[in-house]
Amino acid sequence: MGVRFTKRELDIMGVLWARGPSTVAEVREHLEDDLAHNTVLTMFKVMEGKGYVSRSPEGRAHRYTAEVEKDAAGLSALDHLRERLFGGSPEQLLLQLVDSGVKPDELRRMRDLLTRRLGEMGEDR
Repeated sequence: MGVRFTKRELDIMGVLWARGPSTVAEVREHLEDDLAHNTVLTMFKVMEGKGYVSRSPEGRAHRYTAEVEKDAAGLSALDHLRERLFGGSPEQLLLQLVDSGVKPDELRRMRDLLTRRLGEMGEDR
């Protein structure tokens, strides 16, 4: 499933991924922008319609639960970015990342991850 969140949806999903199931009031407390209760409620209704969240009653409120895993959303966003900006090339995406000011220790960890992945695939160094 290709998940494409708007910026607002991603902000809300970020709160749900970090906190777990939350009410509108709880989400509002953790958003950087000061959004009105009705704005967040409307966003939840839209996101529920898209299948991104579900809700369960809790007193007079509802508790919303993320139905899209963070990793799945990240993979979908990365695939979209790779296709749109790098012509589908994972190599070009990686080059852009490496040239963006990655610190030497981060580069070493990336190298180690790539080496490990190649080993898992049965590739020689």
